[in-house]
Amino acid sequence: MTALTDSEAENMEQKVALITGASSGIGKSTAERLAHAGVRVALAARREDELKKLADRIDSEGGDALVVPTDVTDRNDVQETVDKIEDSFGRLDILINSAGMMVLDQVQEANMNEFQRMVDVNVIGLMEVTQAVLPIMQRQESGHIVNISSLAGRKSFPGASGYSASKYAVNGFSDALREEFTGEETEYIRVTDIEPGFVETELSEGLPPEWMETLDPDDVARSIRYAVSQPAHVDVNEILLRPTQMEL
Repeated sequence: MTALTDSEAENMEQKVALITGASSGIGKSTAERLAHAGVRVALAARREDELKKLADRIDSEGGDALVVPTDVTDRNDVQETVDKIEDSFGRLDILINSAGMMVLDQVQEANMNEFQRMVDVNVIGLMEVTQAVLPIMQRQESGHIVNISSLAGRKSFPGASGYSASKYAVNGFSDALREEFTGEETEYIRVTDIEPGFVETELSEGLPPEWMETLDPDDVARSIRYAVSQPAHVDVNEILLRPTQMEL
């Protein structure tokens, strides 16, 4: 892993981050990156067994990880998770909204139940978690919310209509949320949109051949670490990442 500078390490040490979707892919890589930087990480996802494996590895390397099995589409579950983090760590500095689904299908052939589930996870779940952490960040007068969007939130692709719709929604939500916390009295909460091209994760299975030039989850995790390690007066609004050889 790339070492942090002294100023970055000081900025990150002992902060607390909630990472949804931490059982695999971008969420997992981000948890490892942030833990390596001294951040105490709360690992949220539905697969508790995978979270425990990740937590054991982080703890064995000198980090501090809390397993909080969570379904982001369950409002009570989300609130219980946030309460547990505050009880355990006393604060919450960073939220990484990484939980997500990708359903690829032509509109006329799409299963609308699957589209609904995708929107519930990618959009409503992200909103639920964000709303739940805001009271803590407001009391602290500090916080950073990072939403994992996608290149598909900027550019639509055939067969990705539902997925693109969900990611365009994430971008719009992030922009509006940022505006709500811009001003002399509320500028302490920052919002960053991360928009990667196609990433080699469990979600990428079944991608068409022309989309198969992909990023590694750790490529995205490095960009997240960069954004959250900036000084408090710097808000990295968005980061768009594409594979170098990507033609789309």
